[in-house]
Parts: sequence; structure tokens; C-alpha cells
Amino acid sequence: MRRPSSGVWLVLGLLALWEASARLGWVDSTNWPPVTEVVGALVRDSVTGELPLRVGGSLYRMFAGLLAGGLAGVVVGLGFALVPMLARLFGVVVELLRPIPVPAVIPPLVLFLGLDDPMKITVVALTVFFPVLTNTLQGVRAVEAEALAMGRTFGIGAWRRAVFIVLPACLPYILAGLRVALGLALVVTVVAEMIAGEQGVGNYLVVMQFAGRAPEMYATVLLLAALGYALNRGFVALEHRAIRWWFAMGR
Repeated sequence: MRRPSSGVWLVLGLLALWEASARLGWVDSTNWPPVTEVVGALVRDSVTGELPLRVGGSLYRMFAGLLAGGLAGVVVGLGFALVPMLARLFGVVVELLRPIPVPAVIPPLVLFLGLDDPMKITVVALTVFFPVLTNTLQGVRAVEAEALAMGRTFGIGAWRRAVFIVLPACLPYILAGLRVALGLALVVTVVAEMIAGEQGVGNYLVVMQFAGRAPEMYATVLLLAALGYALNRGFVALEHRAIRWWFAMGR
């Protein structure tokens, strides 16, 4: 039987400190409920079905944006690396867009796309696009010149080399970019729901804040923390299965 790691004990200790600080009056505030009340609110809202529905909607928007932005990042990254003219034409545009903060992008998108899912998915896709693009470019640069030379020797065209030689070789870099983008996608999804619309976990968090329902508000924060942790662990497991050969090489 696997024993809990030191990190698990640290989390449990912090939760116990939270409970004690509320019960013993170390924090004198009506907005600092005991962790047991927070967990109770989490269970109650989960049983009623409200939180699962909101989480499901947020995950749908997050994964839709992750898929769209990830595919665009890989395609554009391969295009920039293999066709230098594309990088010269559009590279400046990409560098101008990349530093723009996500909250600054949401108001213009609301004007064009409204408050519904298309706007939120687009915001997530834009956020995901840049780390995947950067990692794809790094992966292409790391492809061994001998592999590309062998492809040319056998008469393989440029785009077939990109699909069958370059793409598999830079897959570890792409997955690393997607892992970073996964956490960003969850954050941006919640932020977009907090700013615009009446759906998702982000909107629920804001509603609980304005209603003064502290247990439900903190329960949502704990839920997001657990959700982010679970998504990361799941992605790491899939990554190890997809590029087992990479880890077998001690990378």
C-alpha cells in the first residue's frame, strides 16, 4: 500500500490549521468559516447537481479552447519552422499579440462574439496558442539534421517530412507546451466566466462572493484546486504513455 507523500501531509496540516483558526477565533471574521463547513457546502452543492453542471460546462469550454489553440499552435509552429517566409510575414504579428493580457482581450471579443461559449472558447484558444507555438518551434529546432537529410535522400517531400519525421520528433516538446497550456486554460476559463456570462464555475464563484456565502465561495476555490491537480496528474499519465520512448531514454 502506497504511503501518503510529505506534500499530502502538508496539505492536511494546513487544512487542520484552517479549521483551528476558525473554531478557536484566531481569525476574527464572519467570512472565515471552518473548513468542515466549507466541505459541507461543497458536498451539499454537489448533491444538488448545481456544481457538477457548472464544472461540466467549464470543462467543455476549457477543452474546446485547448483543442483549437493546441492544433493552431502546432500547425503554425510547423509552418514557421519549415517555411521561413511565413515566419517573416506573420512573426511580428504573433509577437505583438502574445504580451496582451487576457482580461484586455475579453472586452473586444464580447463585442464581436457576445457573452456565450464562442467568446470564452476563443479566449482559451488564444491563451493556449502561444505556449504550444513556442514549444513546437523549439522542438523543430531540436530535430536531428541527420533525420531530415535521410528524408531528403529518400525523396520525401517537405510536408511529408513535417508529418512523418519532424512532428513525431518534436512531440515531447509539444506535449510539454500543452501541459503548461492546460493549467492556463483552466485559469482563463474561470476568469472569462467571472467577467462575462452567467455560466460555469467562475460565475458561481462571483455570485457566492456577492451573496456573502463564504462557505460556498471557499468550497469553489478548493474544488478548482483539486480539479487543476487532477487534470495535471491525468495529463502527466497520458504523456508518459504517449512518449514512453522519450522517458526510456532518460530525458
